[in-house]
Amino acid sequence: MENLFEKYRQKLHATNTTFVRGLMGEINWNSRLIGIKGARGIGKTTLLLQYIKLNLSHETENTLYVTLDNIWFSNHSLMDLVDYFVKRGGKNLFLDEVHKYPNWSQELKNIYDDFPMLKVVFTGSSLLEILNARADLSRRASVYYMQGLSFREYLSIETGIQLETHSLNGILANHLQIAESIGSKLKPLHYFENYLKTGYYPFYKEDPDWYFISLHEIINLMLEIELPQLRGVDLAYIHKIKQLLLIISESVPFVPNVSKLSEKIGINRTTLLLYLHYLEEIGLTLNLFKESGGMSKLQKPDKIFLENTNLMMALSPKYANVGNMRETFFANQLSNKHKISYAIQGDFLVDGIFIFEIGGKNKNTKQLKNLDNAFVAADNLEFGFNNTVPLWLFGFLY
Repeated sequence: MENLFEKYRQKLHATNTTFVRGLMGEINWNSRLIGIKGARGIGKTTLLLQYIKLNLSHETENTLYVTLDNIWFSNHSLMDLVDYFVKRGGKNLFLDEVHKYPNWSQELKNIYDDFPMLKVVFTGSSLLEILNARADLSRRASVYYMQGLSFREYLSIETGIQLETHSLNGILANHLQIAESIGSKLKPLHYFENYLKTGYYPFYKEDPDWYFISLHEIINLMLEIELPQLRGVDLAYIHKIKQLLLIISESVPFVPNVSKLSEKIGINRTTLLLYLHYLEEIGLTLNLFKESGGMSKLQKPDKIFLENTNLMMALSPKYANVGNMRETFFANQLSNKHKISYAIQGDFLVDGIFIFEIGGKNKNTKQLKNLDNAFVAADNLEFGFNNTVPLWLFGFLY
């Protein structure tokens, strides 16, 4: 048990708090049970340790961080840890990677019910299901989803300048004034290309030469470990999912023809649609559908993007089409807080209200003529005009 506390102290000591993710300020840390889910590599562990270091330094003896893939749990239960911790005055428990612990949801439910004075924060895979038949945590846990770095957060890391977030309505109504205010502090276009290539995952600073190698490792762990573990995918089919992901990465962008694709990679239609759903769940793709009611796992997406532009550069650097790169950036940054749908006219329908066409700085608006709430998001543009908004500015939504 002492080994768990020692590892926690070592990790806390090594945690840097110079830059803190915007999600830190959005979480209601007073909740008794908080869940943070997201894809591998986007900074969930760092967020927990930074919160402890910045807000619980006066309660370090009553606080514990532990990752549930620690070998200690091979012959001890989570309940054993909690019972020991609480009896010795423990108040704040941070549990990392709960999806690696069997029956985690049932034990968390019991902990919530049996230890009312204990606050628990847990993290897990983007595949994590809070609602299941055995333990319904949905009424107990406040759950947050964490994405990779926004362009705004990347700029803060690179320049040390603290920049404000802006709402979508605020950007659309006042984009010129906002762009001028940001432009008085830095030149966003100077950083934008590097962000699209290597700025989405916070570990890009650790060893730039190994960035794409690390990213490939993350992709493989998602496909080879998390999908079989959390979705029951047979390991024999993982190579077909990798083949599917490569096809998506090399498209401009990918509009799926299910029959042809099914024949090309040798799996039936139902399994293919399920795999497309899993790739989005795990945080590797973003699937667009026409505006409609509930989405089925077996509904064919109308367009598929990789989840972020860095994945494009990792998987298919030779086929990274500039138009697809722009649309992927827009879809990724908007999807954090908004509903993105396939548009009949334009490229995207956002929140069922706004229509967006994505293009270069000379993109005209004739395709959006006579449409209400229609905008152009234009690349290589420092300042916008009328309904033409600089593409980079949509990176300030979170």
